[in-house]
Amino acid sequence: MGLGKTKYIFDEVISRKGTDCVKYDLRKLYFGTEDVIPMWVADMDFRTPDFIIEAIRRRLDHEILGYSIRSEEYSSAISNWMLVRHNWQINPAWISFSPGVVPALNMLVLAFTEPGDKIIVQPPVYFPFFAAIENNGRKKVENPLRLIEGRLSMDFDDLRKKAQGAKMILISHPHNPGGSVWTKEELTSLADICLENNVLMISDEIHSDLIFSPHKHIPLASLSKKVSNQTITCNAPSKTFNLAGLSTSYLIIPDKAKLNVYNSILNDKLHLNMGNIAGSVALQAAYNFGADWLKQLLEYVAKNVELVCVFCNEYLPQITPIIPESTYLIWLDCRKTGMKGDDLKDFFIKKARVGFNDGRLFGTGGEGFMRINVACPRSVVLEALQRIKNAFQCL
Repeated sequence: MGLGKTKYIFDEVISRKGTDCVKYDLRKLYFGTEDVIPMWVADMDFRTPDFIIEAIRRRLDHEILGYSIRSEEYSSAISNWMLVRHNWQINPAWISFSPGVVPALNMLVLAFTEPGDKIIVQPPVYFPFFAAIENNGRKKVENPLRLIEGRLSMDFDDLRKKAQGAKMILISHPHNPGGSVWTKEELTSLADICLENNVLMISDEIHSDLIFSPHKHIPLASLSKKVSNQTITCNAPSKTFNLAGLSTSYLIIPDKAKLNVYNSILNDKLHLNMGNIAGSVALQAAYNFGADWLKQLLEYVAKNVELVCVFCNEYLPQITPIIPESTYLIWLDCRKTGMKGDDLKDFFIKKARVGFNDGRLFGTGGEGFMRINVACPRSVVLEALQRIKNAFQCL
């Protein structure tokens, strides 16, 4: 797996403006101005890897884009990646499709809970979790994470109380926005509580390839057969290989009865199983040939993370980055600025001219925080940091 000693370039600044790009072309809508460096939505400003582009081009050369299936090679690419990358041996028959992880979360809520059922979330957390619960008439139950010694950690005493009577828990693994890579001990404690209370575990593992050394991702469902039968894993190569514009998401559902229930929603009720040709081709190319590219990406992003941490320590004492163990997202603790709410949001947009995600979106524990995306050329990260430094000097 991989492309040998090919050296990939991540320093190139590529304009995405005018390409119907959410991150750049919706700046006016989200920030009220186009004069911000957009470092918010979680995709990358790096080229999608050449071996993926070439695979899509080869498929396009056939010049017929009719209805397509997902072949055995598709499932094998996923199962091989899970085994080699995460030491998890899965049966290809466990794999099912989804147009995206967020659509999957909503389908799973509809498939396995009833209106009024309690579903646990662990804020601050990826905010579509909240919508998947509340927009479908379920009751959100919060098990807030705790910030302990610069890391977001689970509160198991509270979870043990909240799990009583709950039907489902949505888990961000690794955690978005905090970057925590849940350890085997943490996952085991979580799973034990959920098994005791018959709580279905939905594990969003879309960031699971973006792990910084020495941390290691452990798929929740890999802990044991009992855990796997009570867990549904959501994943995709989209965050890893910058494929968010394609439908590349999939679910891993070891329990056959649960797999049948999900597939009945996907196929019979919503008719969403068709997917698209480009997404299937991209997934196979990514997982079959992407290991070396990913290694170089992680090395580059780790240095971007280090730049943010060092710069804040030297020039921005008002901001404390929560050092991520994973992802290209950094959770910035801005409470020392003395600003919060709209004042903090407006400072970054209007004074510093940078576009971050407002921490309040992520729920309880998000006030006074911002989420920044550093999957971009280092020069862009440095320019954003300089803008923030200059803005503080002008206060």
